[in-house]
Amino acid sequence: MQKVIAQTEDIPPGEMMEAEFDGRPIVICRAADGEFHAFTNLCPHQGAPLSKGKLCGAPEPTDYVGEYNYKNEGNILRCPWHGREFDIKNHGRMLANDKQKLREYKLFIEDGNITLYK
Repeated sequence: MQKVIAQTEDIPPGEMMEAEFDGRPIVICRAADGEFHAFTNLCPHQGAPLSKGKLCGAPEPTDYVGEYNYKNEGNILRCPWHGREFDIKNHGRMLANDKQKLREYKLFIEDGNITLYK
């Protein structure tokens, strides 16, 4: 099964949109570099709609206590309910626990169409 979900021009870099595929809620994310990714639109913690969250960056510790660098702007999907963060460039892996990740959907881009398939 495959389905055209959106047009590439519908989603600017660093933004996302919610959609439905095969009866399931999904979120299409466009990373800061323009690359597209598709995931379940449900946080594995308590089912929050991830499309209501935001694509942002995340702090990363440095060698100095209390000092952080802010990285990956536009590549981290943050849950709107409890702030869990998922790296869309790393197959939706959770930042705090890299063993947990979002369900990822395969997509391809052709003639400006974003198409998902099983």
